[in-house]
Amino acid sequence: MRDLVTNLIRNYDSSGRYLDRDAIDSLKSYFETGTARVAVATLINGNAASIVKQASAQLYEEVPELLRPGGNSYTTRRYAACLRDLDYYLRYASYALVAGDTNVLDERVLQGLRETYNSLGVPIAPTVRGIEIMKDMVKAMATEAGIGNIGFVDQPFDHMNREFSETDL
Repeated sequence: MRDLVTNLIRNYDSSGRYLDRDAIDSLKSYFETGTARVAVATLINGNAASIVKQASAQLYEEVPELLRPGGNSYTTRRYAACLRDLDYYLRYASYALVAGDTNVLDERVLQGLRETYNSLGVPIAPTVRGIEIMKDMVKAMATEAGIGNIGFVDQPFDHMNREFSETDL
């Protein structure tokens, strides 16, 4: 897994450039949020099951037809698969938070996932909503824990949702 530092240096090196002001500012911002990134990842780790459970409950409250016959979470197997997927998204979001880079999401989660979901008839918009709910929960937990400046929390969740890019429930 690459992080912001590795990717930034690799990009500058491949183009034969010295680190400019933008690169230095990017590095400075990453290092200034390092402790907060680890703290948020620790919150996620300690509360992952609860986050997934609460996010899915809210999602199914908002879109109850997913649980009805014919809905994509109807049957225990499909319901469990949905919870498993939400857990994957949350876990990889925590990796991307610490890394300060979304490449791990592209490499391990998103490549081909939209096409797979489409081929299996999995509705994408509820997945996007579930990821959004988890993001809001993580941000609320971080704020409650006294972690300041949590703007970086949006990055991995928003990146996944942009890649799915379907919000019509």
